[in-house]
Amino acid sequence: MKYILMLLVFGLASCQLVDRREGSGPQKSITTRNELKEAEDSQPRKRLMILPFLDSNSERVANWREDARAEFISELNKSGSLIVIDSQDLKLDVSKYVVSNQYNFSDLAKAAQPLGVAALLEGQLLDLKVKRQADPVGVFRQLKTTFEAKVRLRIANVRSGKELFNTVKTVTVEEANMRVAENVNTDRFFAANPDVMENLVKEAFLDFTPQITSTMDKLSWEGRIAMIQGERIFLNVGKVSGLQVGDILKVSEDGEDIYDPQTGNYIGRVPGRLKGTLEVISYFGQDGSIAVIHSGSGFKENDKIELY
Repeated sequence: MKYILMLLVFGLASCQLVDRREGSGPQKSITTRNELKEAEDSQPRKRLMILPFLDSNSERVANWREDARAEFISELNKSGSLIVIDSQDLKLDVSKYVVSNQYNFSDLAKAAQPLGVAALLEGQLLDLKVKRQADPVGVFRQLKTTFEAKVRLRIANVRSGKELFNTVKTVTVEEANMRVAENVNTDRFFAANPDVMENLVKEAFLDFTPQITSTMDKLSWEGRIAMIQGERIFLNVGKVSGLQVGDILKVSEDGEDIYDPQTGNYIGRVPGRLKGTLEVISYFGQDGSIAVIHSGSGFKENDKIELY
């Protein structure tokens, strides 16, 4: 009788104790591929820059968001269809570009253009919930836990600064295991279990992967002339991006942005003047290439390059 009473007291006092027994969590199988693997086909890959995740709840600590974003970048890169990079490469404080808890894409796009980025991605956590259903009696009860994350994902075209994708999604993950009876408060639970929150948010954003790929497919691939040194022309895209030695690239000026005179809505950018073509002869650095003039003249730094 004394032993049973001690168990009852222990169960009532443990409102936030989580059983971490091996194998109690949801099982997931992942096939790992090399990150940023070299493209074997002739289609170059576009660069997508992931901005620091935002949170509608300013009281939540930021560490888990950076960890979730790092995992998100890593998983997207494993697909091999995109080159996903961190906004740290901008070497500026992107938090200064946050207005009304979302990024000012038009200003950030100008800063990202020299890096050959095709699009910017913003992820924001809107809400987190944890719900449990349990047997009505007993200290040790079979529980089914439902974790819920409501997130928003936005993508913008770097060339125009215009939004391409804006969708809110609610993702749920269920877990059935044995736990000590507890009275769960969502905020306190996730504060005590940041690894659960980090994984949940990462999986919520990864659920957007088909939409991310589809949105990026609508953008045309392009690179830039980074520097001209004599007969050698250095490009900001190379082997990792999918360029092959011998590829012929056309070079053009930036065209003008066209807006609807009635509504003011952005229509698109007209093609710039074609200057000529380049031939890729070798690679340099992490993802750069060296080209020589194939035809034409008047090439300048920051001129746009596209597949011929």
